Amino acid sequence: MDIYLYDTKQRQKVKFEPSVPGRVGMYLCGPTVYSEAHLGHGKKEVAFDVIRRFLMHAGYAVRYVSNITDVGHLQGDADEGEDKIARRAALEKLEPMEVADKYFWSFVDDMGKLNVLRPSINPRATGHIPEQIELIEELIERGHAYEVNGSVYFDVRSWPRYGELTGRKLDEQEEGTREDVREEKRDPRDFALWKKAEPSHLMRWDSPWGVGFPGWHIECSAMSLKYLGEDFDIHGGGLDLQFPHHEAEIAQAEAAGHGFARYWMHNNMLTIGGEKMSKSKGNFTTLKELFERVDPMVVRFLLVSSHYRSVTEMNDEAFKSAASGYRRLTDALHEVERHLETAREGRDAVLEGKINANVRDFEAAMSDDFNTPEAVAALFNLTRDVNAALAGDVPKETLEKARAAYRELGGNVLGLFEDAGSERQDDSQLLNTLMDLVLEARQSYRLGKQFQKADELRAKLTEAGVTIEDTSTGTRWKR
Repeated sequence: MDIYLYDTKQRQKVKFEPSVPGRVGMYLCGPTVYSEAHLGHGKKEVAFDVIRRFLMHAGYAVRYVSNITDVGHLQGDADEGEDKIARRAALEKLEPMEVADKYFWSFVDDMGKLNVLRPSINPRATGHIPEQIELIEELIERGHAYEVNGSVYFDVRSWPRYGELTGRKLDEQEEGTREDVREEKRDPRDFALWKKAEPSHLMRWDSPWGVGFPGWHIECSAMSLKYLGEDFDIHGGGLDLQFPHHEAEIAQAEAAGHGFARYWMHNNMLTIGGEKMSKSKGNFTTLKELFERVDPMVVRFLLVSSHYRSVTEMNDEAFKSAASGYRRLTDALHEVERHLETAREGRDAVLEGKINANVRDFEAAMSDDFNTPEAVAALFNLTRDVNAALAGDVPKETLEKARAAYRELGGNVLGLFEDAGSERQDDSQLLNTLMDLVLEARQSYRLGKQFQKADELRAKLTEAGVTIEDTSTGTRWKR
């Protein structure tokens, strides 16, 4: 199938054509692991997880590389100040690598709860110092970088294309005002490739220019080229990374003579109560804090209900609406699987035609710049058609087709349902068995005219979020 995506660099929607037929190389700028993951991390990771999943659904073999920044990212994202990891290490009285490991595994745990697939490769900046040094040496040799006082800077004046991703002309870019920066750099807009480590700096490595540490931008150029090769397909990240981080990545790689990413994709930000999330505004929320009151899968549903290039509003009403929508989909899947247990052999050609039409609508939406809101709408249309049919007699083969559509589109692509055979699916099967026993006990109370006990059992289930429905075909339950 033809897939179209919005390329930030070309500023338009274009047809996706991988450099190697049947294979896709993707690089995503991952977290700086110095604190707990927040909602912004969740939006970015889910957005590109869905893109990866749909490419796999379309038949591509995807190598998905997402880095871990554990050195070099300074406070304020500039070339001066403390390293974020080192600063946290000093505050918590830990070794820098203890901090990095602590928050890396915390990040992995949060992403697991959001059902984000693990990257094919999760390279760390500290594990690739030689590759970064080698790339810096190439830039110096080509005249695009210079060493001063043990630090190395990229010479932006030597690369007139600097700024092409965001359309910023070099002469229009902010020059800065710090006098000490002006004195050391040839141009205040030059950025650090390698920084000299002061005696008190906790993170330090030997280099041809003395003891120091890599700048923030160089790691992504070095690691993406190492694991994906030149001219790899897709580079992704948050909108806030376009400048200077992604501009710097392009300049570093291409000035050193390497073909770089062919398509650039950026997810938009999120707001809470109409405002950008910020600690100063008091609306900053970590994922762990959010998961204490909202099911992570409801959070994921809310995220995929918004286009990755749109701003996502997250508030109590949005979560409440998302919980209702997510429950509608999971209830429908549950009902399909429940009916399968006793369904007769055969097919329903009319319903299967509707299922096929909804699948086509889903794939058309996802092929158009990964339009997840329209894809979710197709799932709701599928649910409408399936629920209407379940009021009657739906044969086994057609139910299996409906289940396969939910599992593939809602599960494997949007990541909203756990894969069959997973631990959570096993838990779901156990829950179904236990609920069958509970309903049998309630029916026994009713047959024995112990209606008070039957009502008490129903009330307790309601308190636990389980709804009991007595129908002409028997009793069923929903969460």
